[in-house]
This record gives sequence, structure tokens and C-alpha cells, in this order.
Amino acid sequence: MSNEEAMRALMSIEGFRSLNQDIETIINKSEAVKKLKREANDRQLAKEEKLKLSEEEKEYKSKRRQIQEKLIKFATRIPAFMYLTDYRERTLKDVITQLEPGLFKKVTGLTVKDFELLISLGVFNSALMNDAVYKFKRYEDASLRYVGIDRHEGEDIGLYDTILRKEEYDQTFMNIAAER
Repeated sequence: MSNEEAMRALMSIEGFRSLNQDIETIINKSEAVKKLKREANDRQLAKEEKLKLSEEEKEYKSKRRQIQEKLIKFATRIPAFMYLTDYRERTLKDVITQLEPGLFKKVTGLTVKDFELLISLGVFNSALMNDAVYKFKRYEDASLRYVGIDRHEGEDIGLYDTILRKEEYDQTFMNIAAER
């Protein structure tokens, strides 16, 4: 939260802009709560100090929850972006940064530069993102196969930042044994 450029990137996400004041409140309340807790370790707090600590902790937790909800809202836009693209064999990262940066900005409000900054700050956990993209594509495949469509037959499957060969995907999803 102390990186100004990262905060600017987060503010560009629709729905996040209104949280600027809330983020400041979280930082201030967090520091105040830490200070009061340190004082509580050194001495017995008065009743009004305990009440103040409790109120500030509640406000701090409430604001954190709001930010988490906004990040969840952003995360729900990633599948919408994936539905709108047709680069199944490429990684999501490549589609965002090289193939469809304009569409990504329209859907999420983030530029490629903002996205790369958030990656560098660890906002996106690579393993979890690969898992989420994999599950999304499994669901998408099942839906398409149900109606008799297999537009990507024989293609590799791009995840978040890695690519599964078609054989690996089939072994995992379709439970097809590899030919030896």
C-alpha cells in the first residue's frame, strides 16, 4: 500500500477508485491499532483506550474487507476477458500483454503497465492463477463438448503463465492414457 504507482494502478480498476480514502484509513487505523497494542503490552489500558482500540480494529477490518471485495470483483472480470478472447493456446499473460491489451483495459480498467506492476508486487499468485485458468478452461471445454463443439482440437492449452501440451491436458482432464 506504500507504493504510489501500485496504488494508482489499483485505482484504475473500476470500483477501486472510490476506495482511495478507505485505503488511507486502513493504513492509519492499522498503525494506530499496532501502537495501542504495543502500549497494552507495556501497561494496563484504560477503559476508553480499550474501547478506542476495539473501534479502530473494527473499522480497519471493515475497510480491509471492502478492498478484498473489490479485488474479488476484479477477479471476476478475468473470466469475462478470457471468454472474449480466442487465443486458447497462449498463456493468459501473453494474451493480456501482447495480443489483446486494449480489450483487457476495456474489461478490467488496467493497462499492460499497470498489470505488470501488480505482477511485480505479487498481487497475482502464479500457481493459483494457473489453477484458476485451468479450471476455467476445463469448464469451458465441457460446455463446448456438451453441445458438440471442439474448436481447439489438437491445440496446446495456455494457462496463466505456462502452457500444457495437448497430451498433458488430455491425461489430466480427459483421463486419456499417454501412448507409450
